[in-house]
Amino acid sequence: MTLNKLTLAVLGLPLLFAPAVVYATEATASEIEVMVVTSSRQAQALVNLAESVAVLDEYTIENVSPGHPAELLNRVSGVHVNDLGGEGHMTAIRQPITTGGVYLFLEDGLPTRPTGFFNHNGLYEIDIPNAGRVEVTKGPGSALYGSDAIGGIFNILTPEPALQFGGRLQAELGSDGWQRGLLSVSGPVADKHSAFWQLNSTQSDGAREQADYQRFSTNLRLDSELGEHTRLKTLLSFGKVDQSGTSGLSFADYTLNPERNYYHGEMGERDVQALRLSAELRHQLSDNSELMLTPFFRDNRSDLMPSWMLSYDPVLQQTRFKSYGLLAQYSQQLSDRFNWTTGLDIDYTPANFTEQQISVSRDGDIYTDYALTGRTNYHYDADQTVLSPYAQLQWFATGQLIISLGARYDYFSVDYTDLLPADVPQQVGRSSWFRPDSQKISYRQLSPKAGIVWKFAANQQLYANRRHAFRVPSVGQVFRPGSSSDTTELEPVTAVNHEIGWRGQFTSPLFKRLQLDASIYDLAIKDDVVTYIDGNTRKVTNAGETSHRGIELMLQLVLSEQWQWQASGSYSRQKYEDFQYLYSCFPPACVPPVSETRNFAGFDVGKAPKQLWQSSLSYQPAQIAGLWLELEWQKVGRYFTDETNTNTYPGHDLWHLRARYQLTDNITLAARLMNISDKTYSTYTSNQVGSSAIEYRPGMPRSVFVSATLNF
Repeated sequence: MTLNKLTLAVLGLPLLFAPAVVYATEATASEIEVMVVTSSRQAQALVNLAESVAVLDEYTIENVSPGHPAELLNRVSGVHVNDLGGEGHMTAIRQPITTGGVYLFLEDGLPTRPTGFFNHNGLYEIDIPNAGRVEVTKGPGSALYGSDAIGGIFNILTPEPALQFGGRLQAELGSDGWQRGLLSVSGPVADKHSAFWQLNSTQSDGAREQADYQRFSTNLRLDSELGEHTRLKTLLSFGKVDQSGTSGLSFADYTLNPERNYYHGEMGERDVQALRLSAELRHQLSDNSELMLTPFFRDNRSDLMPSWMLSYDPVLQQTRFKSYGLLAQYSQQLSDRFNWTTGLDIDYTPANFTEQQISVSRDGDIYTDYALTGRTNYHYDADQTVLSPYAQLQWFATGQLIISLGARYDYFSVDYTDLLPADVPQQVGRSSWFRPDSQKISYRQLSPKAGIVWKFAANQQLYANRRHAFRVPSVGQVFRPGSSSDTTELEPVTAVNHEIGWRGQFTSPLFKRLQLDASIYDLAIKDDVVTYIDGNTRKVTNAGETSHRGIELMLQLVLSEQWQWQASGSYSRQKYEDFQYLYSCFPPACVPPVSETRNFAGFDVGKAPKQLWQSSLSYQPAQIAGLWLELEWQKVGRYFTDETNTNTYPGHDLWHLRARYQLTDNITLAARLMNISDKTYSTYTSNQVGSSAIEYRPGMPRSVFVSATLNF
């Protein structure tokens, strides 16, 4: 089916369902009302928002019990998070599967990393299995969010402390040495103070050779009533992840020996620590106005041996940064029809980066060991300051029509100091490690937003939006240029998103409840920052324009007290509109060798699955009280493995089975069987332009996990 046909089909869905179902009563509507906090940092009904948002509640998180963020997040239409081993991942929302900084990761509304320090594995710095809920905004966010919020926003929300003391202890064992313990304790700690503390300790040997993984994380949340009109939420989060490197495989090893790993010992490993402390103060100034002040602090440490560089520029990288900032927001209900929000985000992040060159030892295909060469390629400070004022107006024009307007202005300044002596050579033989001169660079960006919601029926809404978004080049792209020159001239990536959506909530004599959500989007991106391999060097540049168009569908159907069905999916076309790339091809693939600039305009974007589908059917038999069963199907569609559209990955289908049984009032047993058919599949398949060597990242084989949970 073509995208145009799908578009017409979605636009016709409201007419199809309106006469076929009974409009929800007021009681039913309140029963299914979903509240969202990401858009405005205040709880709002989803039906009033002109954006595509999915909410995964605490009940869903407990039932899925995700061992990897992908197991939970891939239930959202149009969202694909892959599994790179441990909790490593890349994401695709209205984008190809990418490491690019086009997503914003939040914890209780606070970005977990500052702009310029994006990490595509950033979700492993947040404790998702212990989360209270997860909100996923697809496409650019509201005016409250700036750089990186292009493809989407993940907001992981901590649970609220309980009114009475209680807790939960979960112990889980599984395949490949999987061990996980989850602990949470919650309740009042003093008059007008309550707390929530949670712990996650996980370790695994991994499904592949020498692919062990350890995680330790903890959160402490304290909610305080400081007065009749003042509330304070203090949140301390700490996480440490230590995981081994896992390699891509050749086709032969992928098909015949998928558990093989070319990185042994310490090769390709990473050790990450992240600490965050924030204090959200909300003061009710009057019956219709509120002031929110959230000072915050971050302390991140990362020791990394980039596995993708082992073959051409092996190094050890050490990144350290601390952030000191404030989110200040004023909200006022001007009248029954107008809500006004304005604010200022301030973030000061001093950072230090060191890169040491190493030599590597190999035994055939296997990287076995390394040694320091004594050369330091890079050592610099990069102190980043961000000032971002914004304003957003929501106008309830009529009882059925809501219009939202907003704008955000972002100012970035980076003070860069090269700490290496001038006599350290920037080029040795054919290899280059160019270093910009010490300097200060800045970026400025205005991002307007507009949206409209039309409640054309008591239980249906049409919405549309136009949102501008952007991201600044990362500190590493600018000041760790490798063999690229003029990286300090890199421009911000800009994006414009147009979207039309429809939401419906229905009841009928045939079923208890039905929720539908469909959206059509058109996202255009210019000046994307890309890296490419030129011979034996890796380069970075702004490159052209891409278009990303698609449709997303979500359905939740409660058939009865016993049966529920949920399905989601997306179909997209992602194209290079103007994309120049250095095409290099060497013997034996090309004789004589070729090295020339080509334009891939009209080609499909590489690593961009055309289809993503997920469906789950759950059953709670009346004959066995306390039993819950779920069968889940996931599909990743076909995609090209590079920009030339020469090679393809055919996609894959996976089946999973989950079960929970409440043994007593306080004890619950659970199990999940992942990849029931033991299918060999790849979570990421790619090749460099001009190379016939395709790399496959094998996914998890059939695996079993069992757990026992004690509620007290």
